[in-house]
Formats: sequence, structure tokens, C-alpha cells
Amino acid sequence: QVQLAESGGGLVQPGDSLRLSCVVSEGTFNFYHTGWFRQTPGKEREFVAGWHLGTSTIIYADSVKGRFTISRAGDKNTLYLQMNSLKPEDTATYYCAADRKWTSMSTQTAGAINYWGKGTLVTVSS
Repeated sequence: QVQLAESGGGLVQPGDSLRLSCVVSEGTFNFYHTGWFRQTPGKEREFVAGWHLGTSTIIYADSVKGRFTISRAGDKNTLYLQMNSLKPEDTATYYCAADRKWTSMSTQTAGAINYWGKGTLVTVSS
């Protein structure tokens, strides 16, 4: 059973940076592709970034490309999302995700993801 636990959310001002963390259960990085999605009330959950477990291919949503960076520390079983130059439109609950199928990430399809964390809220406001 895959377990994911996010942390690091909070209230920041436009232009600030924030790093989210997601602690994953042992072995997750060996068998599952991992990534980040986000969701605002009344909207569908949208893809943010993904990491391919075998090739380490990384993909980003166009809306965050150049500002957000996904990384991971295997020895700490932790996935990160470094968010720079934050904008009010980045306000959302951010979810850590894991799935055996890369297409779930590459097609940016939240409905295909099998494992989710509970989310961490990021609010960008002046």
C-alpha cells in the first residue's frame, strides 16, 4: 500500500518561494512514477509536475514551467516541489501522486492516478 504525506504549504506573497515535501512509503520510488497535482474549489485537479521512475524524465505543466522544480531524495523517501516566483493563480491545494503507469502523468490525467496524499494548501496573496 502506497502512502503519501505532503507538507510545506502556507500563506506567501506574490513573487515568494515555497518548497513542498511529500514523504512516500518505502519502495514507492522503485515501483511508482510520482508527481504533483493541484486543485482549487470548483475546478478539476490539474497536473503540475511528474517524475518517471525509470528514466528520471521530468515533465511540467506549461503554467509552471520555468518556475517550479520537482526533485526527490531517495534516501529520505521524499518528493519535493520547489515553487519560485509564485503567483496568485498558483493558490491551490497541492497533492502528491503516485501511479504505476507513466501515462497517468504524461497525459496529465488526475482521474487515472491510483494513489494520493491528503494535500497541503498553498495560498499566494498580498
